[in-house]
Amino acid sequence: MFCERAMELVRELHRAAEGRLPAFNEDGLRQVLEEMKALYEQNQSDVNEAKSGGRGDLIPTIKFRHCSLLRNQRCTVAYLYDRLLRIRALRWECGSVLPSALRFHMSAEEMEWFNHYKKSLATYMRSLGGDEGLDITQDMKPPKSLYIEVRCLKDYGEFEVDDGTSVLLKKNSQHFLPRWKCEQLIRQGILEHVLS
Repeated sequence: MFCERAMELVRELHRAAEGRLPAFNEDGLRQVLEEMKALYEQNQSDVNEAKSGGRGDLIPTIKFRHCSLLRNQRCTVAYLYDRLLRIRALRWECGSVLPSALRFHMSAEEMEWFNHYKKSLATYMRSLGGDEGLDITQDMKPPKSLYIEVRCLKDYGEFEVDDGTSVLLKKNSQHFLPRWKCEQLIRQGILEHVLS
């Protein structure tokens, strides 16, 4: 059936939970591209036959195939663009280093795009806020206080705070730390915000 494989790619992304990245469906994408190539070649031969033989009865078939080509193209672009939006959101949620489970679900081209995006964002953040730059990925929500109480979920080791003091982050230890210094560790699952 025309465009069925392309629609399945879109449905696959739609079924995935928000913020989740399903595995890149290389086989499905290849099948859609092969279908598009076959439709294009059939259209080319029918167009040549319609022009040379004056066969006007082929025009509706040519138009139908052309509409199928356009639909396949739209579905493929929607699939790839939605994946890029999800990968971009992962940079803001997980930081500059993606967990291996997420990297496993990405194609080589998507990993390359992620690395370019990460470098562009880092360059932009360095250009803000003077010598040190400004990390705009912190404080995604306005903070209620500058310091928060956190519990360490994993052994992390020494963690240096801006005033030069070091804190040893051991499993199940609790600390009172600056919010902006530990927000990234909270997102990575190393620390947990303790709500009183």
